Amino acid sequence: MNRPIKKLLVANRGEIALRIIRSARMLGIATVAVYSEADARSLHVGAADESRLIGPPEAAKSYLNIDAIIAAARATGADAIHPGYGFLSERPEFARAVREAGITFVGPKPDVMAALGDKVAARRIAVAAGVPVVPGIETADFDPAREFAAKAGYPILVKAAAGGGGRGMRVVSGAENLEGALEAASREALAAFGDGRVFIEKYLARPRHVEIQIIGDEHGNVVALGERECSIQRRHQKIIEESPAPGLPDALGEKMIAAALNLARAAGYTNAGTAEFLVDGDSFYFLEINARLQVEHPVTELRFGCDLVAAQLAIASGGTLPEPEEPRGAAIECRIYAEDAEHDFRPATGTVLHLRVPSGPGVRFDSHMAAGAEVSAYYDGMLGKLVCYGEDREQARRRMVTALDEFALIGVTNTAAYLRAIVGSEPYREADLSTRFIEEHFASWKPSREDDDAALVAAAMVAAGALGVSADSSRASNGDGRKIGDRSPWAELAGFELWKGAR
Repeated sequence: MNRPIKKLLVANRGEIALRIIRSARMLGIATVAVYSEADARSLHVGAADESRLIGPPEAAKSYLNIDAIIAAARATGADAIHPGYGFLSERPEFARAVREAGITFVGPKPDVMAALGDKVAARRIAVAAGVPVVPGIETADFDPAREFAAKAGYPILVKAAAGGGGRGMRVVSGAENLEGALEAASREALAAFGDGRVFIEKYLARPRHVEIQIIGDEHGNVVALGERECSIQRRHQKIIEESPAPGLPDALGEKMIAAALNLARAAGYTNAGTAEFLVDGDSFYFLEINARLQVEHPVTELRFGCDLVAAQLAIASGGTLPEPEEPRGAAIECRIYAEDAEHDFRPATGTVLHLRVPSGPGVRFDSHMAAGAEVSAYYDGMLGKLVCYGEDREQARRRMVTALDEFALIGVTNTAAYLRAIVGSEPYREADLSTRFIEEHFASWKPSREDDDAALVAAAMVAAGALGVSADSSRASNGDGRKIGDRSPWAELAGFELWKGAR
């Protein structure tokens, strides 16, 4: 049954809120932004047709406040809610509350989300669907855990049954550490997700992390839109993703796609989601399903020439899935964070004094940053996603190197130079990928002398007022026809070239 969406409330912030608002506007759907007191001046607030304050800066009192978000939807007459990613996007109680309010939830059904959000229950669904899983046990009691470890061999992995992102996870290298790891993982999982259940799997020493994009409608159609390589991770958080997965044998990729579709059909999955797997040699194992739009969805959009947010809205309106286009080329995404990579990725805050966004063929930057934007400690520190497309992986990689060279953000310490070092490295160019890539190649990364020199020059120019520091600097002119916000500190330095290393 078709139920066209007329007004969409976006229950999120930052770049994903902007991303959803843009697709909705393209479809002629009115939009409502919600915001906390800390985000009153954020770009997503001004980009939407309407906006509603939902609470103080703390996420628990604003973006995680189900009652406040539904009240905002009712007050504005929104007939649908898109949760984005993070915050409430995988909370079945939120999806259920939205539906009970008579509002369309853009995502899977609450019971499906509940089943797949529990990793133990999801493992059972995978096993029933004939999808391979990493050997493990569904209990964390000490005696059976010790027996399993003795049989499977150390190391083993203790994981939280709910949630993800590396929280509630411990690698156990020997029997002497097992009891403490079980207690610590359970305690951390309880604090992070309100659910202290953990389970145990055999630890794979050097796997790749590969995921399949799935999308299904309410008419029984489910399709897969290729795979994404997500092996480059720091503390279990992805930082660089790409599609297709380089060097993945076609036969293995086809088996993984078939497994993802079997899982989706077995669970009755609708809307966009991702089936994640570990790849170890010629074998693959189910990891989890993320029942939402994934952060790294742009690399799939670029290869398949699609708009996944628009597809989500069409499915939520009762529409039918179109036949996907044939994939083409290759795409790479780098997540730029407000972190100090030189000092153990210490979180950074501050005001954006200058932002230079790279451009050119095949370059896309999804971000909520602008000159004058405040980066606070209240929320996730992702500043934006730089995505580059090419006819093949090497062209996409070289475009990414060039784009990171052009990128400049002054005022907030960020990871752009760190990402540039990775993408420009020989191990990355050779696609020597595994979830231990950072540990093996960039564990003790330090900025180069050229990086330090550039930072000092930029700081001096800011202090001298060469770039302008006001919130509206991007609109001010310097009298020579150029906007101040268009000026790069590097462009001001004749003959200066940042990063002279290999590309």
